[in-house]
Parts: sequence; C-alpha cells; structure tokens
Amino acid sequence: MAALEQTATPLETSGKRAKAVKGKPSRSTRKISQNTVALANTAQMGTKQSSTVVNRAVNAIGTPYRWGGTSPTKGFDCSGLVKYAFNDVSEVDLPRTSNAMAEGHGQKVDRKDLKPGDLLFFNIKSRTVNHVAIYLGNDRFVHAPRRGKSVTIDTLKKPYWDSHYVVAKRVLPKQPPSQKGTVRIAQR
Repeated sequence: MAALEQTATPLETSGKRAKAVKGKPSRSTRKISQNTVALANTAQMGTKQSSTVVNRAVNAIGTPYRWGGTSPTKGFDCSGLVKYAFNDVSEVDLPRTSNAMAEGHGQKVDRKDLKPGDLLFFNIKSRTVNHVAIYLGNDRFVHAPRRGKSVTIDTLKKPYWDSHYVVAKRVLPKQPPSQKGTVRIAQR
C-alpha cells in the first residue's frame, strides 16, 4: 500500500475543467467531481496489466453515467467501464453484465487481500450482484455509480458501500511485479 501514497501530480477540482496543480492543463476535457482527486502515474501496483487497467479507468473519471454505455464518448454504466478498462488485456474476456462477471470469471479474493485491478461486486436494491467497480488500493475504487452521476472514485469505508459489498474477484493473470512509477489516489 505504501506505493499508493508516493508522489504524482495531483489534479485540482473546482467543478470546472481539471487542471494539474503545477498549472498545466489536464489532457482530459471532462469535468471531474469536486470530491474526487485522482492521481495516476503508472503504478508499482503489482503488474503492468493492473497499472494499465487502473489508469484506463481513472482516466475515465468525469465521464457521465449512461445505462448500457461502453465508451468515454457515449458514457459508461458500471460494467461498461470495467469492460473498457480491461479492453487491452488480451487474456481477459469479461461478460457484459456485473452479475455475469461475478458468477463466472476470476478467483475470489478476501477483502484483506485486495490488489489494484481486482473487481468489487455489490448488490444494490437486489438479492443478486448488480454493480461492479475496479479496486485501486487503500480501500478505494473507481466506478460508474448511477444515472445523474459520473465515473468517480469512492471508498469501501463508507457504510453504504461496506453494507452492499458482496465479493471481490481477481481476473488478471499472474505476472511478475512491475517496479516502475507510482500511483496515488486521494479524495477531498
């Protein structure tokens, strides 16, 4: 977890466009939630693939929620964001829905053993899994929450998410750890 707390250039959020703290404009033109500060600078998170997945998901922050959405231009729903983030990982072919992802893919992971890139599954107003997110580390995850919201970072420490948590799964194949770069995720 210490790697997640190392340096990167933070993004300030003001409800307008994101700007790097050093005054350079962000590459993103989407709005980022005022409560979210995302710092991504490829990670010492375990594997190159998990870094790729996490960075792709974090770069989607601010993209509006859209039921059935699968792209940054049209918007994302929760499983659409996950499929998009894992798109460049050839060894992983995820189904389209969160429930199907939870039922058939990956290895179950204890909450205490979560690693960046793991999938988190929740049941919201249902007995079955109907929401999925990508774990970032330090109890934080990125997801497309619901209609009227945008892709954002949230925490398992919130009672709502803690009480709706069902299971976590690791779908990335095992690879030797990457030693380059850092990622830091913070929330204001």
